[in-house]
Amino acid sequence: MIILLCLCSCSKPEETVVEDPEIEETSLLSIEKKDRLPDAAWQKEVSFPDAIGDPDDTLAMNSMCSFYGYTGQGEMFVRINKDLDSFDLYINSIRADLEETHAGDIYRIDFAKTALNGRNSVQVSGIDPADIDDALTVYIPYPVVISGDLKDEGFHDECFDLISDLIESDINYGFPGAQLAIIRNGKFVYTKTWGYLNSYDQYGTILKDRKEADDQTMYDLASVTKMFAGNYAIQKLVSEGKISVNGKAADYLGDSFYEDTLDFVYTFGADPGLETMKEWKASITIRDLLRHAAGFPSAPRYFNINIDAASQDYDEQYYNLLYAGSDHNEKTREATEKAIGKTPLLYEPGTDSQYSDVDYMILALIAEKVSGMSLDEYLKKNFFEPLELKRITFNPLENGYQKDDCAATELNGNTRDGVVSFPGVRTETVQGEVHDEMAWYSMNGVSGHAGLFASAEDLARLASVMFTGGYGYDRFFSRNVIDLFTSPNSPEYPNSGLGWARQGDDRRSWYYGTQSTSDVFGHQGWTGTLAMIDPDRDIVMVYLTNLRNTPLTDKEENANDFRGLWYTAGTMGFVPQLFSIGLDEEGDMKTQLLSLLESMVYDSMKLIPSVVSADHPSYDNVLSKIDVYKKWVDTYGTDTDKEKYEKLLDHWNSLKEN
Repeated sequence: MIILLCLCSCSKPEETVVEDPEIEETSLLSIEKKDRLPDAAWQKEVSFPDAIGDPDDTLAMNSMCSFYGYTGQGEMFVRINKDLDSFDLYINSIRADLEETHAGDIYRIDFAKTALNGRNSVQVSGIDPADIDDALTVYIPYPVVISGDLKDEGFHDECFDLISDLIESDINYGFPGAQLAIIRNGKFVYTKTWGYLNSYDQYGTILKDRKEADDQTMYDLASVTKMFAGNYAIQKLVSEGKISVNGKAADYLGDSFYEDTLDFVYTFGADPGLETMKEWKASITIRDLLRHAAGFPSAPRYFNINIDAASQDYDEQYYNLLYAGSDHNEKTREATEKAIGKTPLLYEPGTDSQYSDVDYMILALIAEKVSGMSLDEYLKKNFFEPLELKRITFNPLENGYQKDDCAATELNGNTRDGVVSFPGVRTETVQGEVHDEMAWYSMNGVSGHAGLFASAEDLARLASVMFTGGYGYDRFFSRNVIDLFTSPNSPEYPNSGLGWARQGDDRRSWYYGTQSTSDVFGHQGWTGTLAMIDPDRDIVMVYLTNLRNTPLTDKEENANDFRGLWYTAGTMGFVPQLFSIGLDEEGDMKTQLLSLLESMVYDSMKLIPSVVSADHPSYDNVLSKIDVYKKWVDTYGTDTDKEKYEKLLDHWNSLKEN
């Protein structure tokens, strides 16, 4: 018995002339017999007839199912029942007649030429005999990321030219470096790296022999780690039913998590009494931790015994009991877990929210207890290896990478140019080691809150699975879990999901831009990193910098005010703002961008503090913007634009004089 199948379009343009329709129709797909199915966790595994189980009284849906896909790629496998005589199969309303296929066999169909961005559909109907069970089973893997082109995916080259010019100019004026990767509709459309691995010596002088970064350079992700280590581990374990977001932290970490709580009160915290405090800690759920609503202080600094106790608002004698050491090893990590068990809360869990690294340190410990693996091993086995990611890791120098595989961060260790000191503090330029003190000293470099290094390209590929929950033949999260974790916590907190930082009601426009919808989510990191996932426009953006690889502006005034913070390249949100201009629209955006650039220069002048010297980085930022504006005026401007440029220079010179 032979089942006839050919793929043909239901409608063709009238002007199309086809001398041999069968050749054109067949070319829309390729089909090959397979001995067996791949070993896979399928996006969809559906048997027909009655795809949703028992016949549904809507009738129409019994023969159809939908799945997620992208243009330019698409495959499915079909297993034909040995007792089947004939059937019809449609992919995205394209009718397929399977030529030379046989009942009882397995076939792979490549439908890349008919695939759509977003929802795709398959219909199996006309089954004969009509009463046969499991006549045909369809197996559909997840889409992957392939190469693409900016223009083909709706972007304008000139927008990215401006992004690049702004970053390059900032680097000319002292910004260290940046890396950008963009995926849209399952396609890598942009990857570029600017600047250097390490730009300054420890005295804040530009290095003469700086080494250039490249697309393989890994950046310290800082708190972006929370999403792609802490959240990813928890999301997968929830998808597998191994934990519940409503489960208690103490159920996984033991009674010492709350029984060891110390009897002291933060000067700015609640005072419920020790027994009530223990009850509070015993009640903490995984959901509370994900929402930063567990009650923990933001950063109790278990590694720093010499910290000014008064500034941390708790009594020094109790602080010393929380000290877990500052050695980068597993012994200190174990002591930190015990110190967390001793730590009192600021408020009753679930009644407030305060961003806390401790929450994600705890989530890492829970993931390790449940999986029986260290967090880095778990992520490597369950995410990095299946996705074939080569430039992502914890503790790079302990995992086969060299310093020059990584962009450097702080110039003088964790000392803020000598302002900070404690036993074991690093004093050399940090490169290839996580900068975050809690991650390095307390958690041995592996934590749910910080510690991950990655290239923008690898991180973007990892982030892309948040659209579908899987990649190729691997499943990571269920659709329900993705929705659960990325939905608003409540109407009062629309800009937060379970860990994920949402755009909400334009509340994170400084990161995601004003053209991003409320459902955009992602996270930013202290070192100057950002991952943005836009489900409405199907965009992943990863923008990584090492802006902390710069001298301090004024260490006496602010020991966290690095010069890199004053440049446009360090703001992160300018990238999605610019690439969204003209997205999916026809036309040349150069005139609009030139006009916008003029306003950016004037606005950069407004950012100069009222009383600063000319060597302040805000001046360099203005000069950088003026250079870019001049380049664009010279390249694309009219005589009117040149007059505007001269007027701008007059304004700048007047501003400097005053």
